[in-house]
Amino acid sequence: MCFVCGLENPSGLRLRFYDNGKDEVAADFTVQPNHQGYPDVAHGGIVAAILDEAGGRTVMAGDPVRFFMTAKIEIRYRRPVPVGLPLKAVGRLVKLRDRHATATAEIRGAAGEVLAEADLVLTMPPDGLLNTADAERLGWRVYE
Repeated sequence: MCFVCGLENPSGLRLRFYDNGKDEVAADFTVQPNHQGYPDVAHGGIVAAILDEAGGRTVMAGDPVRFFMTAKIEIRYRRPVPVGLPLKAVGRLVKLRDRHATATAEIRGAAGEVLAEADLVLTMPPDGLLNTADAERLGWRVYE
């Protein structure tokens, strides 16, 4: 039911990510009109959510059950992100440590131009946030 990547979330974005098995993820998508702010422009919060997901998923490249959360995100909105046109989100892992990581993310237009970008600091979820039994049932690796 994730808002960005949950395929069963009826109000979500339903982005499908793929990765290079090492340090980069990407998703091709189109922002729908129900996610606009100004006419024909994606809402800034939607843009932030896509950048957050793209950056956060980088720690899962090569290990799809590794789970981190965003501790800090710095976003730069370069150009309006259009509604109804093909776009690409790309995330790159910069550094991975035991409990912390840094990553970058960007949304590109059809010509490859950067529309929005972000730097992220990622961290392991706080102890007790995830129910260990539920996480293991879902196939997530629990680091403690």
